[in-house]
Amino acid sequence: MSPLPSLAAEMQAAAAEIYLFDAATLAVVDANQSARLNLGMDAATLQGMDACALAPALDRAAFADVLAGLGEEVGAQVSLRTRLKRADGSSYPVRLCFLRIVRDGRSLLLAIADDLTLEQAAQQALAQSQARFDAIVRNTPGLVYQFVLHPDGRVDFPWLSDGCQALLGLPVSALQHDAGLFEGLILPDDRQGYRESMAASRAGLSGWNWEGRIWIDAWNDVKWINLRATPHPVDGGAVQWDGIMTNISASKQEQQEVVRSRARLAELTDHIEQVKEQERARIAREIHDDLGGNLTAIKMALAMLAARLPDGQPALLEKANYLDDLVDRSIEAVHRISLDLRPTMLDLGIVAALEWQAREFEKQMGIACVFRGPEGDIALDDDHATALFRIFQEALTNIAKHAGATRVTVTLRRQRAHLTLGICDNGRGIDASDRLKPHSFGLRGMNERAKALGGTLALSAAPGGGTMVTIKIRLASETGNDD
Repeated sequence: MSPLPSLAAEMQAAAAEIYLFDAATLAVVDANQSARLNLGMDAATLQGMDACALAPALDRAAFADVLAGLGEEVGAQVSLRTRLKRADGSSYPVRLCFLRIVRDGRSLLLAIADDLTLEQAAQQALAQSQARFDAIVRNTPGLVYQFVLHPDGRVDFPWLSDGCQALLGLPVSALQHDAGLFEGLILPDDRQGYRESMAASRAGLSGWNWEGRIWIDAWNDVKWINLRATPHPVDGGAVQWDGIMTNISASKQEQQEVVRSRARLAELTDHIEQVKEQERARIAREIHDDLGGNLTAIKMALAMLAARLPDGQPALLEKANYLDDLVDRSIEAVHRISLDLRPTMLDLGIVAALEWQAREFEKQMGIACVFRGPEGDIALDDDHATALFRIFQEALTNIAKHAGATRVTVTLRRQRAHLTLGICDNGRGIDASDRLKPHSFGLRGMNERAKALGGTLALSAAPGGGTMVTIKIRLASETGNDD
């Protein structure tokens, strides 16, 4: 009996699994070392098996049809996918490529097996990743997309999620057919910002973050949308963005309502301050006119009574002098309270009022206070002058309480249509945390008064240490040159 054909030495040492089958019986004639190791079988065991025993999943009839396609020509080949069974009962996927050969006058089939385990694992992992991605996209409240800008200015949407219709009122097919439709949805006032943000993202390959309004014909409505995307270069000099668009109309409406509410609150606060100042002025006038007048009359009457006291009554004279001193102190108190309620110096103009307050501060607190202002007065209506004066008072109060300063410099300047008041101290300075304290009503009040004037209030570190408070308000009209 002639010996069985065997694989060539090169095939025996090959990394791929190689089998030799009898063409008539499909019995295993030989297998290389890679095949034996992977199957966990020795050569004798394999030679007792045929192709269908080696691959139980093969249907004999279907297998026969595949092999029939080989014909009888030597070198013809066909391939199929199946699973080979190991000695331990496990199996693994392979692609078998069959070639018809003739050895020593015997018709044989040479089969090369490619192990598909890694390929199938990769396909399975890819399928799982795709499933997760699809689930995320389906549950993302917006439109996930890819957008490409070509060097010649053409744009494309290679991929769009199903959220396209819900967000933009356009089917995916419409945008993929004509990507320019998207820019057409953007309101004309917002298109320039859209183009500029896209150009900046393209130039620096930085994140694209834009929000604006679009018009949806399908619903006859305007939406606010936010676009966030990450760019990366692609072939041909184009740039592709992967990103998401979301509907931010509700949050924008809330923001606008907050702005309107704050504006209404600021108007109410300003009105309350004006009413309070008017009431202060009224009370100050009444105290000054009524109480001051009555106390003056009492003082005059006391003087007349004291002059008529009989001689030899020192106790009565002492009482009269005591009452006269008491009336003087009361008149002084009335004057001080009136000034606190409504400084009469405001009637002489804002420059005179601020200079007077600076001198009073220096006298009362013992802190040097230098005032620098224009020689002439600056025209301000009564409400603006009073508000600016109150800001100045509060700033000086804060310095006296918290700064530990020994010197304060106050500067009042008119610059065309603006009036700037700067208050600089040489104290310990102010920390950022001090501005955020829940009960820092002084700073908040100053800021609100400045806003009510249509101006700004800024806090900064003063040169050489300390704090600089700068209030800048717009005058009703330009008057004169810079001072």
